[in-house]
Amino acid sequence: MKALKFEEVVLRPIVTEKTLRAAERENAYTFEVAMAANKVQIRRAIEHLFEVAVTGVRTHRYIGKQRRMGRSVGTTGNWKKAVIRLKEGDSIDFY
Repeated sequence: MKALKFEEVVLRPIVTEKTLRAAERENAYTFEVAMAANKVQIRRAIEHLFEVAVTGVRTHRYIGKQRRMGRSVGTTGNWKKAVIRLKEGDSIDFY
C-alpha cells in the first residue's frame, strides 16, 4: 500500500446542516478522504493537521452513480467519507 501524506488523506470538509448539527451536539466532524486511506491514517492526519485529539473514526464508501447528459451516459466518481469524533473540549474551525 502506498504511503499517503497527511495533505493527501484529507481532501475537504463536508459542511451541511446535518454535519454542522453533529459538530455542535456530538463533537463529530465530517470529511471527504482519499479512497486508499484507512482509519489509522485518517486519525493521524486529522491530529497532525488540526492539532486535536481524535477519539473515534467512522468511514463509509460511496459508489458513483450513472448520470445522463442528453444522449451520453457517464458516472459520478467514487468517494469516501469519514466522521471524526474529537475529545471533549477540542474543536475544528472551518471559517
